[in-house]
Amino acid sequence: MLKSGSVKDMIHRNKQSVSSTTLIEKVVPILLFAAAFISVLTTIGIVFTLIFETVLFFREVPVREFFTGTVLRPLSPVEPQYSILPLIMGTMLTTIIAMFVAIPIGLTTAVYLSEYASKSARKILKPMIEVLAGIPTIVYGFFAFTFVTPVLREIIPGLSATNALSPGIVMGIMIIPLVASLSEDAMNSVPNSMREGAMALGATQLEVTFRVVIPAAISGIIASFVLGISRAIGETMIVTIASGSSKNFTFDVTQSMQTMTAYIVEVTSGDAAAGTTIYYSLYAVAMTLFLFTLTMNLLARYISKRFREVY
Repeated sequence: MLKSGSVKDMIHRNKQSVSSTTLIEKVVPILLFAAAFISVLTTIGIVFTLIFETVLFFREVPVREFFTGTVLRPLSPVEPQYSILPLIMGTMLTTIIAMFVAIPIGLTTAVYLSEYASKSARKILKPMIEVLAGIPTIVYGFFAFTFVTPVLREIIPGLSATNALSPGIVMGIMIIPLVASLSEDAMNSVPNSMREGAMALGATQLEVTFRVVIPAAISGIIASFVLGISRAIGETMIVTIASGSSKNFTFDVTQSMQTMTAYIVEVTSGDAAAGTTIYYSLYAVAMTLFLFTLTMNLLARYISKRFREVY
């Protein structure tokens, strides 16, 4: 039988425990809200800075010239010209090459890991593939410049020392883990009952994969493609090192080209003085790049919601 003193002590300890738990329950939401508010405030600050500096740029350069011209010569002493089309062309070509590499390899990797690999093989292979995502992009850049480009020059004699083809291929290799991981997650979310039902009707493993699993996971797969495109558009170091700084408006991927991110790096590391037109041009380019990546992310979210299958 418990003594009355010990019962009182137990009640007192329980009250202290409840009060401390209540305090934690009140503090944690405040901390979480503060973290979310800081993230939102940072985003607003970045967007406001881009808009403000971009407006200053367009006071000096007509909007029509910036978006429709084909010549970019910001350092010309006679008549500097500012057109973003050469940068957009370089960005799009390297991105398209990257996705031609990343989509087929990433998707087939995801199909194998999800549908064919054993559990032991998946535990070994998936971490090895995801190691590619942890390699610094500057290492990829030097890999493209010192290894991939010389190899390609042996195959394509007219290939320039800096070009759009080499960084595009290496960016595709870098994006493979993103496409493979997200696509595999989408395919793993398809219920096994759908696979078993298809096999019970006489379908082969290959038919189940391409006629049941992939169509059922198509929203997640397409979203991984779109996010991969967004990742390629925003890549900086690979294209800065391997694609060169020639502001050419051309479809020839064997020539040196410059992307939007590489131009920003060039301007910020050059002799552009604050308050000059070329200084403000980097904000106009950054704003365009921001709109590109924002559009890609919104498109990925729309596709995920529009074509999502609920099981």
